[in-house]
Amino acid sequence: MITSTMMDDLPLTVTQLFRHGSRVHAEREVVTWLGDASRRVTFAETADRTQRLAAGLASLGVQPGDVVGTFMWNNQEHVEAYFAVPCMGAVLHTLNIRLSADQLDYVIRDGGDRVILVDGSLIGLLAQAGDALRTVEHVVVVGEGDVSLLDRPVIRYDDLLRDPPSGFAWPHVEESAASMLCHTSGTTGSPKGVAYSHRSQWTHAMGAAAGGLHVSEGDRSLIVVPQFHANAWGLIYICWAMGSDILQPGPFLQPEPLVRFIEAEQPNFSAAVPTVWNGVLQLGRQTDIDLSSLQRVVVGGAAVPRSMVLAFDIDHGVKIVQGWGMTEMSPLGTLSIPPASAADDPETQANWRAKTGRLVPGVELRIVDGGIEQPWDGQSVGEVQVRGPWIARRYHNVDDPEKFTEDGWLRTGDVGLVEPNGFMQVVDRTKDVIKSGGEWISSVDLENAIIGHPEVVEATVIGIPDDKWTERPLACVVLTPHAFTTPSDLQQYLADKVAKWWIPERWTFIEEVPKTSVGKYDKKLLRAQHREGSLAIQGPADG
Repeated sequence: MITSTMMDDLPLTVTQLFRHGSRVHAEREVVTWLGDASRRVTFAETADRTQRLAAGLASLGVQPGDVVGTFMWNNQEHVEAYFAVPCMGAVLHTLNIRLSADQLDYVIRDGGDRVILVDGSLIGLLAQAGDALRTVEHVVVVGEGDVSLLDRPVIRYDDLLRDPPSGFAWPHVEESAASMLCHTSGTTGSPKGVAYSHRSQWTHAMGAAAGGLHVSEGDRSLIVVPQFHANAWGLIYICWAMGSDILQPGPFLQPEPLVRFIEAEQPNFSAAVPTVWNGVLQLGRQTDIDLSSLQRVVVGGAAVPRSMVLAFDIDHGVKIVQGWGMTEMSPLGTLSIPPASAADDPETQANWRAKTGRLVPGVELRIVDGGIEQPWDGQSVGEVQVRGPWIARRYHNVDDPEKFTEDGWLRTGDVGLVEPNGFMQVVDRTKDVIKSGGEWISSVDLENAIIGHPEVVEATVIGIPDDKWTERPLACVVLTPHAFTTPSDLQQYLADKVAKWWIPERWTFIEEVPKTSVGKYDKKLLRAQHREGSLAIQGPADG
């Protein structure tokens, strides 16, 4: 009988990832886009600045367990904070710059932030947090900005790094200790905090890398997904540990400046929400753009239309990989990398890449309907529930028994099915499924079909009341400039793409689909606009 092992119990921490990348990949670069040029530092230089930041924060009284907030774009300084704060034993709190003033006030209070690092260009937004800022002991400003808006003394980031010596001695940190705090986007109430452990960030980085991201030494990774959103999908830690250059777009997230950054720095990998890449795709249809350096792009946060996957492959030679997860999952759960047996033609590849994705190692998943676990047969549908080493089992400061099962699974709120080979397909969110005449309509599948029309830029679908069928889909569509497409045209287009009874009778053409703070379609707002009667609907009168 063997009752113990001979293996080292070295904690799995962010500090271990930091030390590895600093020494093994010292010459790789962190590159920040300034709009017309780049500034760059090596990993070794970043590591030195990171240690100086930790020493500077310690001089302000920050101790292990204290919370340090960031209100920042994706840039070099944000990378430094990603390592300095957790490695010194404190907790990094990434504040969403797109929250409402009330939500921001709530999140700062809920986190108990002692210090906040803020980009100078975002001072005005941070100032709207109001009374919550009075509980923050120090505000550190990165770059230039109107500090008078804060009506309080501030510390300049460069000054904080100027005096402390390099070579900060990292304390011993247990892998179970909190490393980061990230709040959900608050689309269904107040944002909820998820406190990530060092172990969760370490295992997530390794699991995501092994599960198909394939980021490695020599890659150049453009991280468009915000660092305030689900830890930038773990990519800061993954790229640092694996030796990929980290390309940061700063505030330049619109299609034109983003494409200029791509053309200038030649990334071969990137990650962002679908709305970002849809904008790039539309720009490419209006003018010549060069995406030839990009080999693969991870798209997550919302379902990726098959038409987008196919267009990027055929028009630009870019392979889209869909990722699925959520803040509570650190966030990665699946990646839509086609199996080795799949044919290599664009149509077949697009079919696989438009799926929600295959489970990555470390994530366990089950489909539950009516309290009964369903088989992985590609047909049985139910709520998607997950568990694993980087998946939350409770919220910070909030009890939510409806979100977590008694036997330790996270209820994702997604409805889906799983094929025998572990590929999952989300068919809808539980709150977005449309039940018409007793039958379910998948808003995700219907949206993806509509957006495949060549004159449709964006499309989303919500359920609205109907006298006969209880509920019917309302299609909210954004058309290309100067398009003359009618509801009848779109209904004919859908005739051979979805079930006949799925096709909407009611349509509304809008200038833009409203977005949430993390770039997802805001269906809650569209439902409110419908109730208020502010949407111009073409079709039968409402029931």
